[in-house]
Amino acid sequence: MKTLQTTLFLLVFVPLMKSAPPLQQEPLPFYDSDITWGSPIQQDYEMQSQDIRKDGTNVSLDTSLRLQGDDSEHNVPPTKDTNLPTCLLCVCLSGSVYCEEIDIEAVPPLPKETAYLYARFNKIKRIAVSDFADITTLRRIDFSGNRIEEIEDGAFSKLLLLEELSLAENRLLKLPVLPPKLTTFNANQNRIKSRGIKANAFKKLTNLAYLYLGHNALESVPLNLPESLRILHLQYNNITTITDDTFCKSNNTRYIRTHMDEIRMEGNPILLAKHVNAFSCLRTLPVGTYY
Repeated sequence: MKTLQTTLFLLVFVPLMKSAPPLQQEPLPFYDSDITWGSPIQQDYEMQSQDIRKDGTNVSLDTSLRLQGDDSEHNVPPTKDTNLPTCLLCVCLSGSVYCEEIDIEAVPPLPKETAYLYARFNKIKRIAVSDFADITTLRRIDFSGNRIEEIEDGAFSKLLLLEELSLAENRLLKLPVLPPKLTTFNANQNRIKSRGIKANAFKKLTNLAYLYLGHNALESVPLNLPESLRILHLQYNNITTITDDTFCKSNNTRYIRTHMDEIRMEGNPILLAKHVNAFSCLRTLPVGTYY
């Protein structure tokens, strides 16, 4: 009897039971073991996933990028040579802009309130007044390793807060007018000659402590060096002469340069031993050839 009831149950109720529709079965995300993290295939998959909203409509990559980041960065115009917004081409982080080794040929438009700009190892050839006309908050600029040949007069004149400026490893023949609060200036490895430095280029820089002019084509030591100077690098130039007033004051035998800690003059065609009086005010003798 029990066997008959069981058989009738199976014949009546089992056909009424159906599996869930396929659309209700949600498979777990699948990643082939051959697709490694960061591979082009996975990146393409992730980009497509990010471009799809929850309602199923597509959102362009450009639109999704514009929805991210700080509002102040969205107002920055595209760079001149790439047509990309600066903060997509470079890295913008807490007042610092990093544009290193990206082959830009001009200074990119900067977000307002930028304090630190690192644009090393690019292909920049020229610095214009307009590059920093509206960015008065800069404290440090590094253009090392570019191809800069020309800097317009007044390019740095509005940067009253600028403390550190590096133009090392470029193609400069002369120095620009420097902002008044500089503490560090680096122009190593350029093509600067003495006539490319104005007589009073450093005189009013009363905070300047570190001056690097090594590996250039200077024929003489720059005039009117400020009292604040601590480190002076002039190695591997074409300096052939030094006067008693170059570092000291010939009319004041008691004068001492109290801040100067280091002068490098090796690699110049000059015998420093012939100019003993030129170093009488220094606490340490310059590094260079004496005999």
